Amino acid sequence: MATAQVLKTGPYLARVALQNATEELSNQIPDGFPHELNSDLVWNGSDITEKYNFVYEINAEELQEIEDALEYFKSLSKPLGFVNKDTFSLPKLHTELRNISDEVHNRCGFKNIIIYAGVSSHVAPIRGRQDFQYQGKPAHVVLGHIKDLSSIVDANKIGAPAYTTDKQVFHTDSGDGIALACLETAAEGGESKLSSSWTVYKELARTRPDLIRTLAEPWASENFGGRGDKYALRPLLHYQPKTKSTPERLIIQYARRTFTGYWGLPRSSDVPPITEAQAEALDALHFLAEKHAVSLGFRKGDVQYINNLSVFHARDRFKNTLEQQRHFIRLWLRDPENAWPTPEALKSRWSIYEGVAPENSVFPLEPTIRTASGGKSKPLE
Repeated sequence: MATAQVLKTGPYLARVALQNATEELSNQIPDGFPHELNSDLVWNGSDITEKYNFVYEINAEELQEIEDALEYFKSLSKPLGFVNKDTFSLPKLHTELRNISDEVHNRCGFKNIIIYAGVSSHVAPIRGRQDFQYQGKPAHVVLGHIKDLSSIVDANKIGAPAYTTDKQVFHTDSGDGIALACLETAAEGGESKLSSSWTVYKELARTRPDLIRTLAEPWASENFGGRGDKYALRPLLHYQPKTKSTPERLIIQYARRTFTGYWGLPRSSDVPPITEAQAEALDALHFLAEKHAVSLGFRKGDVQYINNLSVFHARDRFKNTLEQQRHFIRLWLRDPENAWPTPEALKSRWSIYEGVAPENSVFPLEPTIRTASGGKSKPLE
């Protein structure tokens, strides 16, 4: 069985030493990849809080505008899938929210504000599909709950740490952007962490160019969704050179459990095992992300917007009590105005944005586990 996501530096350093001793490692960056990145998307946790104010706090006038928009949408008697910037109009706040979208896509890559709901449609109007079924029926589930569900689901059947109190190591989700809203914090722990994937790339390019090559080669990424092929071959690292109309783009898209499995969802024997070089690359991504991370103190009601293409995210282990249980809700967003071009190898994963109709969009009110995470509810006693 795959183990929990607890990474220690000892095995990683031992693997590094073995690779250095037994392999002739290339000291050249692969053709087409940059030796250096210069952008606001390159940052580290030691100075980002001094250089950048990443909290936007709603004032009384803006809050009243949100409440008015809520009442107007309720008066339409439409399903939640019809929430958009037209049905949830925010004339005064709209400009600030568009600035947030620009910052998320083109600057440091994240933003905390103290609202959610229809506001997100002004930051990025397109919502992605997080599951293709709900309560056993086909559906476009566009809202996900991040909460420990081990009391109602056998922990050994849970295939993702999002539904446990376990540590979530650095990773990315599917899609362009993520909105996380805090409904409740943990009684202890559960700190949210962000890290610039561009900063991680810069350090790898300087110290371990052989791992840049490894990340740019095809990996066997397991498909846990149960639909289509059992795995797909695609690189973790993608680079788009600067053009006349767009700046250079660098994307690292990965989740460790895709290559190692997790608890009750181990990596299938039908999928080729990862190599020692790939295992070292996964460890390097995590530990360098830890090195340069910033910790964000979520409060109840806070919302975080993340550029999933330039920022890794993680979460510390936590403890709940009966009175206080960590609970977040998540949207996968896309803003056509600021969207980055999707690399060819990722287009199948980005199909989450295709065919999501407002009338068929589902916003579950109670936490459930995504189909791709393999949970099975315990029988009622």
